Amino acid sequence: MDERYRIALETVAKINGPGSDRIAEVMKEIAPDFHQLVMSFAYGDINSRPQLDLKSREIATIAALTVMGNARPQLEAHIVGGLNVGLTREEIIEIIMQMSVYGGVPAALNGLMAARSAFQTFDEKKP
Repeated sequence: MDERYRIALETVAKINGPGSDRIAEVMKEIAPDFHQLVMSFAYGDINSRPQLDLKSREIATIAALTVMGNARPQLEAHIVGGLNVGLTREEIIEIIMQMSVYGGVPAALNGLMAARSAFQTFDEKKP
């Protein structure tokens, strides 16, 4: 295993915990090369950089995915990841509400519905 991919797996595990294994298995089944490329770049090269902590990176990611408006599964996963790295539900709601100014009210409404679902997913994972 190359170093970038090893770092990527460590980083994504900090954000997504056990859920990262499930996502990795599905992606490896469909497109193993793509999985390794994306993971190595997104988590090995970018998200593991020391200039921002994981909480700050999840704030940026939740904001970007909310404004995009077309990546609900990824938004839900990153909302759960945000909770995993220390964001509160109130902070996540504020991030999404803030995006109504930049992505529009429909994007923010969709983001809030994704948050509702992600919060339920997070609660179901609790022991």
